[in-house]
Amino acid sequence: MRFLCFKSRQFSTINAVVIVNSRIKAFIEQGNHLQALLAYSKEPLFPLHTSKFTFPPLLKACAFLPNLQTGKIIHGTIIHMGLHYDPFIITSLINMYVKCGSLCNAVQVFDFISQCEDFDGDVTIWNAMLDGYIRNGLTEECMGLFRRMQEIGVKSDEYSLSILLGLFNGRMGLSKAKEVHGYVIRNSFGHDPFVVTALIDIYSNCGRPKDAWCVFGSVQDKDNIVMWNALIRGLSENGLWRNSMRLYSLAKDRGCKLMSTTFSCTLKACAEGEDIDFGSQVHSDVVKMDFENDPYVCTSVLSMYARVGLLEEADRAFSSALDKEVEVWNSMISAYVGKGRGDDAFCVYNVMRSRGILSDSFTLSNILISCSMTESYDLGIAIHGEVIKKPIQNNVALQSALVTMYSKCGMLKDALDVFNRMEEKDVVAWGSMISGLCQNKNFNLALEIYKEMETHKVNPDANIMAMLINASAGLESLELGCSIHAITVKSGEEVDSSVSCSLVDMYSNCGKPEMAEKIFSGVPHKNLVAWNSLISCYSKNDSPELSLNLLPQLVQHGLYPDAVTLTSALAAVSSLAILIKGKAIHCYQIRHQILEDNQVENALIDMYIKSGCLKYAERIFQHMSKRNLVTWNTMVAGYGSHSECMKAINFFNEMRKSGVTPDAVTFLSLISSCNHAGFIDEGLKLFHLMKLEYGIKPQMDHYINVVDLLGRAGRLDDAYNFIQNLDVEPERGVWLCLLSACRVHQNVKLGEIAANNLLKMEPNRGSNYVQLLNLYVEGGMREEAASLRALMRQKGLKKNPGCSWIEVKNELEVFYSSDSSSTKTIEIYETLQGLRSIMKKKGDYETQAI
Repeated sequence: MRFLCFKSRQFSTINAVVIVNSRIKAFIEQGNHLQALLAYSKEPLFPLHTSKFTFPPLLKACAFLPNLQTGKIIHGTIIHMGLHYDPFIITSLINMYVKCGSLCNAVQVFDFISQCEDFDGDVTIWNAMLDGYIRNGLTEECMGLFRRMQEIGVKSDEYSLSILLGLFNGRMGLSKAKEVHGYVIRNSFGHDPFVVTALIDIYSNCGRPKDAWCVFGSVQDKDNIVMWNALIRGLSENGLWRNSMRLYSLAKDRGCKLMSTTFSCTLKACAEGEDIDFGSQVHSDVVKMDFENDPYVCTSVLSMYARVGLLEEADRAFSSALDKEVEVWNSMISAYVGKGRGDDAFCVYNVMRSRGILSDSFTLSNILISCSMTESYDLGIAIHGEVIKKPIQNNVALQSALVTMYSKCGMLKDALDVFNRMEEKDVVAWGSMISGLCQNKNFNLALEIYKEMETHKVNPDANIMAMLINASAGLESLELGCSIHAITVKSGEEVDSSVSCSLVDMYSNCGKPEMAEKIFSGVPHKNLVAWNSLISCYSKNDSPELSLNLLPQLVQHGLYPDAVTLTSALAAVSSLAILIKGKAIHCYQIRHQILEDNQVENALIDMYIKSGCLKYAERIFQHMSKRNLVTWNTMVAGYGSHSECMKAINFFNEMRKSGVTPDAVTFLSLISSCNHAGFIDEGLKLFHLMKLEYGIKPQMDHYINVVDLLGRAGRLDDAYNFIQNLDVEPERGVWLCLLSACRVHQNVKLGEIAANNLLKMEPNRGSNYVQLLNLYVEGGMREEAASLRALMRQKGLKKNPGCSWIEVKNELEVFYSSDSSSTKTIEIYETLQGLRSIMKKKGDYETQAI
């Protein structure tokens, strides 16, 4: 009876163990890892009665959570039960320790089992250890383990080789990849689809698409679409977009079962190659094969249309998707952000929220970028508040977007607060902060942040170096710019397009066009931005003819001018006043349907005004869809330069009625216009209006124009009193205007005061003496004039010659005062003599008629 009771209890215990084991396996299969561990730990006697088949799932649960402490307890039970020689359990132990971040324990388990005499070298154990080294970035240890496997005769399987090949990235790993490839060939793994796919990936990542193609070509059975996908992706990443598209067509014709990855990779190639026709065909295949609701494929379709600028097609594809997951919403938001349509991105985001779709870090990053575009500071703060409430608040990309948003809105203090609180900062975060400071012209602090970045041993990328070069240009420090240039040369980033363009701009701003040209010549692949930088450089540095000469060269290199190109070219035309070339550029813009751009239209208005065609400028202004402050200022200045002062004033009043607030430039143009037209009271009224109504602090140019305004009217005492009451120290132009007015109105006493102030400022400038000399000569003061001439000879001073130019038959002729070096001097004087004769004859004829 006692025996039967014992047997009954034993049977009951075994039955309970079986039930608990089954329950644990069920929890694991359902993904309830925590429940599985609780079921294991709640039974006090259960750990010792656990089936050996239950330990691997338990260890998997520990790895998933991760829960190192429970894993170690289970490990102890395994040793106590004598199961620490079981290869399946050992593999699970190694995986558990690796995924729980305890590589040293994983190595101890592996070393223990590999030193056992009866260890049969199960490849799964070695694979677990290989995977552990890879997860911890230990490349050399991984390769050492692989070589050790070969030495003791452990034959790698497909999984081992796939792990190893996934380890190498970039040209530094190419030699090791070839070593593994040799092993693959020697051991006849060259036809395994997983190994082949890994080889294609590694050669593509190393920039060897031809080798990737050879690997693919060596496989006889090409029915596995995964290999096709790998090669389509690899060719696309190496810029061989046409080949990717051709490979897609071959896979489809062969009858391979296309996957979402196939469509995604091919659509990306279409986007990169900007082949909308082929992309539309792939989109049709997506619809036919019922992949349009696949989130990855739908995202790729949207990205493809957005990349080529077809946002309407992207929106249509977005609307046709039925079950939109967050990735699809993100893609549509990103498409609008990429094209600068921040308001549309907000609309999509609002609809997304109304439908209860939870935003992720990518969503919020894009919305913060939209806030930066539209300067929606309040919305940006609201998004920041939403971020704080979520577990993603420490996401580096999201925090970098916050830094950018606050910087773009001019809130540098908030940007610095976010940046300083970041626990981890990657190169993007540092770049966001440096960029924000540069955009707000806080160049010195940007350089300090860069130095701090160096102390944290974060290597700057090309974008950061470009921003630092821009900072040196902003500080107008050629020495600093040259130092940063030297750093880019050492790091090999000098040839990067963004860095080279920044260097061109920096040397341009520092007045070194020859250095800018040298940088440009050294760029291997010159994009449109590089050409634009050099065109702008020549235009800024008084070489407009060189700017215009670059336009045909740009087209010969297969590039097409954009709005920036045309703006710089029109600026060059304006400085030369070559109307025919300006018209040619205008025709090019219309013929090639270059999108209407404020800068281009403003440049066209300026060009026509400076070329004497005010009516053309008015016509462009009337047809503009959007007018900014620069547009109005250009027209106001244009009327003034064409002696249309009343039109300029009326135009100014119209500008105020339209809601555009004038700035200092507006008033400078108006006062200058009144000055040349002799509208004294109107000019003074505008000067006071600028200060009192608009709170604009006058600059030196405003003071110069007021002095000139009063001086031309003969109100010399008022002009002198105005100078004496200035809040700032008057510059050369102020005294020069007064001296010129004194010469016109023959006020020698006041003229001498002005001249003395000029000579104190610039005692070695010849033109200052010439003005005073003319005052003495015209005032009949011969002795004073003779003394001044003697002083000028003693100092070796002379006036710089005047210059004029004229365009004849598309050729520009430049003439200097008292200079006869022109090749057409004889022809010019003969023409002048002829004109004198005609005028004399006409005068004699009119005299006789009287």
